[in-house]
Amino acid sequence: MTITHDPIALYPLGLKLSGRAVVVVGGGAVAARRASGLVGAGALVTVVAPEAGLDLRALLATGSVTWRNRAYRTGDLAGAWLAHTATGVTDVDALVAADAEDARIWCLNAGNHTASDAWVPAVTRRDDVTVTVSTGGDPRRAMALRDAIATSLDAGELPLRHHRRPAGAGTVYLVGGGPGDPGLITVLGRRLLAEADVVIADRLGPRSLLGELDPEVLVIDVGKLPGHHPVPQNEINALLVEHARAGRRVVRLKGGDPYVLGRGGEEAAYCRSRGVEVEVVPGVTSAISVPAAAGIPVTHRGVAAGFTVVTGHEQLRELPGGRDHTVILLMGVSALAGSAEVLATGARGEDCPVAIIEDGYGPDQRVTIGTLATITALAVSRGVASPAVIVVGDVVRLSPHARQDDFSELLSSAPRKAHS
Repeated sequence: MTITHDPIALYPLGLKLSGRAVVVVGGGAVAARRASGLVGAGALVTVVAPEAGLDLRALLATGSVTWRNRAYRTGDLAGAWLAHTATGVTDVDALVAADAEDARIWCLNAGNHTASDAWVPAVTRRDDVTVTVSTGGDPRRAMALRDAIATSLDAGELPLRHHRRPAGAGTVYLVGGGPGDPGLITVLGRRLLAEADVVIADRLGPRSLLGELDPEVLVIDVGKLPGHHPVPQNEINALLVEHARAGRRVVRLKGGDPYVLGRGGEEAAYCRSRGVEVEVVPGVTSAISVPAAAGIPVTHRGVAAGFTVVTGHEQLRELPGGRDHTVILLMGVSALAGSAEVLATGARGEDCPVAIIEDGYGPDQRVTIGTLATITALAVSRGVASPAVIVVGDVVRLSPHARQDDFSELLSSAPRKAHS
């Protein structure tokens, strides 16, 4: 059997450098970047250079490296496990590489990659996943590939799920999935979903993503309908702790944002009180995103400078402002008649505009627009149903679903910015 030798073939290897001496020769940006990466790996870094550039000075200011403020000398590699030379001076880099060879120390030579016995790959890291890319001495190609892989990692397109669980308890991730469109979950939320062992899912999150999970992932549906909670909140809390204590990565996939009327605070407190680590991943709240889907900004210059988010079950009499202060009602369809009556008796008045957006960003999105005096009858006649977000205030007139004469009148009365 004949084995052919590729002169630029590499043997990929990860090094544990924590607590080990490494020497970096050079004071420029490349040397500073390498020294910073080595410090991040826990190495004991000594930099040898007669001058320090801005990047290196910033690193020196942290006290994380030792600086020999002089030119390199033979003998400076004594005791080192690894050397990196990046002086930009060919003779100096060659001397460092030769000294390393004599001492049987691996040396990375940034000035001549073809003569270097070790190369630094393009690297991307996501938690405990480290991906390195080497392309035969073409760094831009390596970086392009690294960036493409990083994008796929963030999008949850690669198999990130753990198959060897670390010892001890797992972690609960309260992930805000946004209003339901899978494109509106955050990058971090999407990646954590791809890493999950258990997903405990609400009805209003991006449920289409569940079909993309590894078949071995346990998906527990705890979706709640108005007036019908098949899995009570106390059981949901218990499920989170049970699976985390079994060492699993648990994603609690919620609609909107976990901390906006989503009981995420209760779930986090329950887990922490029982010694389970919790990480909260914010989401795009339906309180703002669903009105936007109907072309309604919750604030607008000259129209509304603030907004309040409440549930339809809350007492509305003490809300601030009038129709210039936007009110957003979540879970408010069943209590719409009472809410409209209360709001109409205040500063907003019966003719205050109201919009109901059903199934925001979903295939059945529908917008119903009226006033506090008419919206209840309109909702009944159109069969408005949950999930829906209700918006009360003059900002409703900005929606393309509103009558255009109302829209024009509102714009003509709003202050305009002067242009030169």
